[in-house]
Amino acid sequence: MTHRKGLACTCRVSIKESSKLNTFRIHIHGKIRKKHMAKEIAILEKYRRQYQPKLPWVFAENGAALVAVEGPRLEPESDRETIKQLFPHTYGMPVITFEKGQPYRRPINVGVILSGGQAPGGHNVIAGLFDGIKSLDPRSKLYGFIGGPIGVIKGNYKELTAEIVDEYRNTGGFDIIGSGRDKIESADQMEAALETCKKLGIEGLVIVGGDDSNTNACVMAEYYVAKGEPLKVIGVPKTIDGDLKNKYIETSFGFDTATKVYSELIGNVARDANSSRKYYHFIKLMGRTASHITLECALQTHPNIALIGEEAAAKKQTLRDIVEYIVGIVVRRSALGKNFGIVLIPEGIIEFLPDIKGLIKELNALLATASEQFVTLHTDEDRIRFVSERLSPEAKQVFCMLPREIQAQLLLDRDPHGNVQVSRIESEKLIAQLVERRLKELKSQGKFNGKFSSMCHFFGYEGRSCQPTNFDADYCYSLGYCAAALLAAGKTGYIANIRGLNKPASEWQAGGVPLTAMLNIEFRKGKNVPVIKKALVDLNGKPFAEFAVNRERWALEECYLYPGPIQYFGPPEVCDRPPRTLELELG
Repeated sequence: MTHRKGLACTCRVSIKESSKLNTFRIHIHGKIRKKHMAKEIAILEKYRRQYQPKLPWVFAENGAALVAVEGPRLEPESDRETIKQLFPHTYGMPVITFEKGQPYRRPINVGVILSGGQAPGGHNVIAGLFDGIKSLDPRSKLYGFIGGPIGVIKGNYKELTAEIVDEYRNTGGFDIIGSGRDKIESADQMEAALETCKKLGIEGLVIVGGDDSNTNACVMAEYYVAKGEPLKVIGVPKTIDGDLKNKYIETSFGFDTATKVYSELIGNVARDANSSRKYYHFIKLMGRTASHITLECALQTHPNIALIGEEAAAKKQTLRDIVEYIVGIVVRRSALGKNFGIVLIPEGIIEFLPDIKGLIKELNALLATASEQFVTLHTDEDRIRFVSERLSPEAKQVFCMLPREIQAQLLLDRDPHGNVQVSRIESEKLIAQLVERRLKELKSQGKFNGKFSSMCHFFGYEGRSCQPTNFDADYCYSLGYCAAALLAAGKTGYIANIRGLNKPASEWQAGGVPLTAMLNIEFRKGKNVPVIKKALVDLNGKPFAEFAVNRERWALEECYLYPGPIQYFGPPEVCDRPPRTLELELG
């Protein structure tokens, strides 16, 4: 607040900010006058709002008013009988492909939920969904539920008008309506969501999320069909981790943007390392249950070392094995006069290692059964002592090998499922410290004469809400259009599907895949439940083969690539390029 004295009055100025305008309230002699100034935005965002995403030809020519052509009926790869019993009304539905036709055009009201963590391009899914239903009839309405699934349960929503949607086109984040990690699981929750949709005249609900969120969409679709309710549910594949993919879904949205952001940062660090030549940079990247991000970034930047969790699990490597592998490369590089390098580490690496996995399993069980005693302990020393006295000899040996701060991190509060919160464990520091400890042992034995200094980084949230690449902007916009077309065709229990992503957008194919075809049965929270299976890095696939054939050369030479920042303007080969893994997988 600013106080300014004039000749005959005192002017008191206070500034408040609304969602769209900065409102200046000027109090002069008790009178209130308002002035409005348009919200300031960055120059790049101004131009990005003007970008018109590219669409598959079938949408570009026909909007969302298309004929849904049915293909073969799809079944899951495993647990078919169990899944069929759980989903009798939505099991075995046909794959859908959209083609030209003369379908009935009519207004349709749709609700949209952003579920789970952010991923670049979510706003374009909403823009594509908005434009898609408006192409059916300008009277169609789109409602966004605030804060994720809880919004539809509690009836917290806002109508997304053209004015609102236009403000968020081609921008990052989920701030148009927010997101959340709640689930619509119980009958009461599904009834509450149904009641909200009925009040708004909503015919279709679009859930934008990862494997768990789309599993939830599958459960909801089955519930409403079984009850004879007309509400349709469609999923959209979202996660930067890249683990929502299979023979039907080529990639999830956000993966391309996030990995390009991380790769730019890795390239910058590599350039610095190659300039100063005195640090090993240990870089942790997002990806708890799969190492797709680390593999993609390795293919884009050519680090000296990249750990792939799935390979470590397949080889049954221990933490000590991982440390010895890195130490071996450090020693060999030192012999060449190179005391620097780049090491990429997937966020969930420790959960792939059998010795650490066994330790975590014991810790989870111990802290669950002895929680009342454990919460009375107030220092890290007391908690570490309490746990180490109760572990098996094998687990205790691993636990005692860890630095004290990592021991403390393993004892932090569990997630809602009772599991270690892996993202809070500084595995990059753990590995760097153990490498340094081992190198000191070798130096004392006269087996290492070089220098070793480490720097640790975690690239995570930097990639979740940034402005989407052209690829993700186009892909997400197409997914939104596809969801609108599926609802217009009266479909439910499907996930929007865009195929041929290695080709120009105009050649992409659009359709839908039944969610039940992606399910399998997994043991969670003490019982068997249907879930969409997470995709791990395929050790027999072309992307990993490309990495494996080059990593020995990358280890000893400086083959670093410097991708630079994401480019939005210029030739297609610079601006529209898909992820490297997708290029290798699809050709």
